Amino acid sequence: MNTSIQNCMVAQSGGPTVAINASLAGVIKGAAGCYGTVYGSVNGILGILNEHYLNLSEIMESDDNALERLIHTPAMYLGSCRFKLPDFMDDDSSYNYIFKQFEKLNIGAFFYIGGNDSMDTVLKLSEYAERIGSNVRIIGIPKTIDNDLMVTDHTPGFGSAAKYIASSLLEIAHDTFIYAVKSVTIVEIMGRDAGWLTAASALARNEYSDAPHLIYLPECNFDKDEFLTDVRALLEEHNNIIIAVSEGLHDAEGNYICAGESKEDTFGHSQLSGAGKALEYLIKDNINVKVRSVEVNVLQRCAAHLSSATDLNEAVASGEHAVAFAKQGITASMVTMNRTSNAPYTIEYGYAEIKNIANEAKSVPRAWINERGNDVTEEMVAYLLPLIQGETSISYENGLPNYMNVSHLTNKR
Repeated sequence: MNTSIQNCMVAQSGGPTVAINASLAGVIKGAAGCYGTVYGSVNGILGILNEHYLNLSEIMESDDNALERLIHTPAMYLGSCRFKLPDFMDDDSSYNYIFKQFEKLNIGAFFYIGGNDSMDTVLKLSEYAERIGSNVRIIGIPKTIDNDLMVTDHTPGFGSAAKYIASSLLEIAHDTFIYAVKSVTIVEIMGRDAGWLTAASALARNEYSDAPHLIYLPECNFDKDEFLTDVRALLEEHNNIIIAVSEGLHDAEGNYICAGESKEDTFGHSQLSGAGKALEYLIKDNINVKVRSVEVNVLQRCAAHLSSATDLNEAVASGEHAVAFAKQGITASMVTMNRTSNAPYTIEYGYAEIKNIANEAKSVPRAWINERGNDVTEEMVAYLLPLIQGETSISYENGLPNYMNVSHLTNKR
């Protein structure tokens, strides 16, 4: 094996976004000339444990348009996982195997693209690398539509999801306003612990529409009586009321407002659904008005047709900066973005130690929510607006988007 130039490896983990493949493309672009082969671990950290890799360098070289298509392909080209590494002080067998794979493939840097749970993996691998004296650089690249990673101003993937949410709320408003009857439409949006994505619904407002008329985030305790009071008051002024709510709504005692029991995933996070349906039932039982609930659910995660150009460009740059930081000797860190101006919108890229990011969640500042807890402030709108700017050009074939072939995820090995 030629060891004069080291190789690198990249993987993706957690939930999909429109921009996560753009970060993968950024790693591939940044690695050119810095590393030999860029290996892709299929299905996150599990790909290393299962020795399931793609030679991304060969794949990109075989098609001149592959890298551009990858940038505009939603979800994860390398697949994902929600695998929680054990504490290596209890069981280091997985870690030992992973770092033997790094040695076997002459890996000099490992890049993990993901959200909170993925940064937990980055932290654990970094700590183990330090313990055994490994020179493999471990760098996290942020991704999450929830926008709840600490230290960084925002996360790639959020801007495109926010654009989808705002566009959908505007379209729901057009759909609803055609009927001159009293009605309430409740839109449930993803956000278990942080309401950033639900807050983005405020961007749907314009000169002819105030919708959504109410916005409820999990950062504030939800009061059913106050909610009914708010709805009744608005129905005195409008025929049609549209309400945006986070899936993680909870009361003052911490009980989730949902239609059924919540379950937990492998990282101990509650799997919620039914906040919108619960509020639909609440209105039906207390107010004589037509009411329906809409659960956006996973739709905003991979809506590449409504991606934000700002979001994709920043995702690519995040991947490129991750490679640059690794070559500088940086490790045990995550790429960050620091906003330097809202108008004109400018950011600076940097990095922060992963120990200050993993297993933490960034909430919407209380000052960006109104006093009653049923709307967001102009400061929130000013923060959000730059992130949804710009449209992207997607190639089409037979009337449908021409995305990257992901048969390696659907075919049995």
